[in-house]
Amino acid sequence: MLTDSGHFDTPNASKYLQQLCKHFAHKVAVTHHETTGTVALGMGPATLTAEDQQLRAVVTAPTAEELDHARQIIDNHLKRFAFREDFEAMAWASAVAPA
Repeated sequence: MLTDSGHFDTPNASKYLQQLCKHFAHKVAVTHHETTGTVALGMGPATLTAEDQQLRAVVTAPTAEELDHARQIIDNHLKRFAFREDFEAMAWASAVAPA
């Protein structure tokens, strides 16, 4: 599995995490709390973490194309919720897949 990690500096990290999780829960399996969440995207899980001033996402997928799609899913949905902050996309970087 391939893994990418993204972050968005925002004072509303917990709010956006909860909005994303509640939104995704209408279509896929989701578990979440105020500061953590896991979304069962079709290509692999997305793990969200809210810190004081930052929202983090870790997405996994079996192929580079599906990994790109997972990033787009998170970015496109977050763009709807964080429009007041002129959000465009998370700062994404390749991460080492968990063992």
